[in-house]
Amino acid sequence: MNVPWVLLVSDEPNELSHVKELLESEGYKVETAGNEEEVLGRLGQEVTPKLIILDMVMTVTTGLQLLEHCKRIRPEQKLLMISCSGESTHVVHAIKLGAEDFITRPFRPSRLQEAVFRVIGPGSETPAPVMKIADNEVELVESLDEELFFLAASPAMKQIRAQVALIAKVDMPVLLLGESGVGKEVIARLIHKMSPRAGAPLLKVNCAALPKELLESELFGYEAGAFSGAIRSKPGKFELCNKGTMLLDEIGEMSPWLQAKMLHVLQDGRFSRLGGKLNIAVDVRVLAATNIDVEMAIARKEFREDLLYRLNAFTVKIPPLRERREEIPALLRHFMASQAAKLRKPPLSFSDQLVQECLRYHWPGNLRELVNVVKRYLVLESEDLIIEELRMKDQDFDLENRPDAAAPSSDLKARVTMMRDETESKEIQRALENANWNRRVAAAKLRISYRTLLTKIKRHRLYPPAEPKDGWLNYG
Repeated sequence: MNVPWVLLVSDEPNELSHVKELLESEGYKVETAGNEEEVLGRLGQEVTPKLIILDMVMTVTTGLQLLEHCKRIRPEQKLLMISCSGESTHVVHAIKLGAEDFITRPFRPSRLQEAVFRVIGPGSETPAPVMKIADNEVELVESLDEELFFLAASPAMKQIRAQVALIAKVDMPVLLLGESGVGKEVIARLIHKMSPRAGAPLLKVNCAALPKELLESELFGYEAGAFSGAIRSKPGKFELCNKGTMLLDEIGEMSPWLQAKMLHVLQDGRFSRLGGKLNIAVDVRVLAATNIDVEMAIARKEFREDLLYRLNAFTVKIPPLRERREEIPALLRHFMASQAAKLRKPPLSFSDQLVQECLRYHWPGNLRELVNVVKRYLVLESEDLIIEELRMKDQDFDLENRPDAAAPSSDLKARVTMMRDETESKEIQRALENANWNRRVAAAKLRISYRTLLTKIKRHRLYPPAEPKDGWLNYG
């Protein structure tokens, strides 16, 4: 058996001896190094360590400097930090430089063993505590509540799981990026569960679901008489979430004016209720999620750049399902088990043909679309109908995304689709211009929902002019 090789780096002999003995008892091959020259020399060899464990404090070169040098020479090298200090700036710096984990002394032996196992797998004598799916695939599942679970069966999601394990410990804001339906809320719940705030509430606020006036009162509360109908005072989500975690979902849809107030809350932890004069102090960790292109939103003055800098102390970008297709078979099984229990129906099996169709499909709705397909399969109890549905959606997707020049003139369906899209784009742009680019007013004039309009704006790439008209900052 190929025994994983671990290199320990410290200029403290006692520390080297203790950790070496601990890892060797788990079946790992362990070597030691006392300075930067020894480490870089080993990285220049043909066979390199599977994991390097660095001491944060060394006499000549700091662990962070050595971490940076190692990553520059061999970017794929796995590294782990050990330190006497859990100072958040050190943890942040180590994560950004590429550390897999950050362990603070004094630590339990099991803490180090779990970290090493998670990064490089078991030693020669350690059984792997994971469920086998196939000869070369493992599945890691973590339940979050009755319906939500985190599953990692791809390198990308295992890396995110490792990143979350570090991020959760540091009490700073986190920005979650990814397409709609990729599982941003799942990652937020996992961060909360693994954080010191796990015993306190996690509250979610959908910033796209409410107009700015209602969103402000939902977040910060109001005093009696603050507005018509405010008979008695009411605390907001920030007060209710004190000592806990707040998930601001779809924060890209928050109005610039409310973003400014949010920035002050993040800076000093204080705010006032609507109609109130007293400042209220709260201790809330903020997680923010969005599916928009944040840099483009800043350029269009839809999102405050200073708020982005405050939120993205850590950023987790979650890949779409089409970029981690190897997880689809495992996700199908877990969604089937959870949805069958919820619908009180016996679970159905997946044939090889259905699994292959799911692997080929492009999944524009990501996990949300996948779970809906499982629900329909449970209700219809027909694989043929599900397969036909996936194939038809793929055909429509191919037609809609085919370059104009590649569409044959005889393809009536493609031509009709193209003409329909052109007409729709012109009508939406006209409505936006007439509404001074206020999206809510335009949606009302078009008699479509606000969310539908946002989707169509993104699809047709309709943006305001470079020199926005007066009132653009109130762009609904």
